[in-house]
Amino acid sequence: MTAQDQVSVVRRPAGELSAEDGTAALLTAYHLRTEAEKGRAVPDADGLPDRYRAEISDPRTAFADDTVLLALSGTTPVGCLMVTAPADGRSEIKRLWTDPAHRGRGIASDLLRAALAHAAENGTDTLRLSVWNWRTGAVALYERFGFTATESWDDRDQLVCMERAV
Repeated sequence: MTAQDQVSVVRRPAGELSAEDGTAALLTAYHLRTEAEKGRAVPDADGLPDRYRAEISDPRTAFADDTVLLALSGTTPVGCLMVTAPADGRSEIKRLWTDPAHRGRGIASDLLRAALAHAAENGTDTLRLSVWNWRTGAVALYERFGFTATESWDDRDQLVCMERAV
């Protein structure tokens, strides 16, 4: 295995993000895939809803209070996950994404382990997330990490809300 094949996870406060760190590209891919899976495919980021374009154009502001975990293969970003700042003992995982060309290598698991460690270090009692029910592989991954379905805090159809104690 070459150094380029090895993946490391780095933790960054959103305020340290830069236009060159690859976060925007990962978020773009995540949102484009999600919209396609919803049956609303768009050709590029310009066709995404405003709130998603805001994340892509300025992740530093969109996730200002959150922590960004980036998976790097060498210096190339291949995955991301956002962990919100704790509020009332809870943090939320958002935007877990692995570049499809790098899937099957445990990157999503590495990002989840890093998110759990970060949450534990920062006073989080409960870590929660939401996932589309058609993403059965993601649901199974979360279940392997001890997340269980819970009452929804989001009224969007087909969204599964999950949580686990930290």
